[in-house]
Amino acid sequence: MTTKRVTMNKLKEMLRMRYEARLSLRQIALCLSLSIGVISKYLKRADGAGIGWPLPEGMSDETLERLLHPAKKSVVSLTMAEPDFQEIAQELPQKGMTRLLLWQEYAQVHPGNHYSYSRFTVLFKHWRKSQQLSMRQTHRIGEKLFVDYCGPTLTVVNPDTGEARSAQVFVAVLGASSYTYAETTWSQSLPDWIGSHVRAFTFYGGLPEIVVPDNLKARSARPVVMILT
Repeated sequence: MTTKRVTMNKLKEMLRMRYEARLSLRQIALCLSLSIGVISKYLKRADGAGIGWPLPEGMSDETLERLLHPAKKSVVSLTMAEPDFQEIAQELPQKGMTRLLLWQEYAQVHPGNHYSYSRFTVLFKHWRKSQQLSMRQTHRIGEKLFVDYCGPTLTVVNPDTGEARSAQVFVAVLGASSYTYAETTWSQSLPDWIGSHVRAFTFYGGLPEIVVPDNLKARSARPVVMILT
């Protein structure tokens, strides 16, 4: 929507009220029937041009018009730098990585011609859909329980001493229903690992045919698959 141009008389009154009468923006807006935003915009232009009240000697209306109504700059068409979505998709699964961080890196490399974060997100979603990658897995009810430790830890603070400790997050998920059990332990040691399984089985009220843990190097004594039946 086009903003109506402020008349020269109102511009002069605006300057007089501000610099001679010392009125507030709100008072000037009420007197001239203009918004506070419009008043603020023109006063900033006047301040930037070194114009106060009274007007500088010899300043014509044409000069004041040119200073407070500057000609609009022509819009320069920029070709936006295209993000490398293939590389972004490979980096996104890394621990602590987010789309916002990846966009910030992209914007730093292309400071003058990068997409906004919202547009970047939309383009990334469209790119993912265009890849048409899928992996279908069929799970029978009660067949598999997937277990692992969540990457981020939780900080637990003792309310009496103020001591802070990091707790590991154990997660178990049934393959067929995605029914999830989670708990925290102080470590990923074998006793805690076994204890978490016992409590998970109690929570589910039974045993799956197979427990499938992630094969992490930190637990050398951990089997890759445990068949319970």
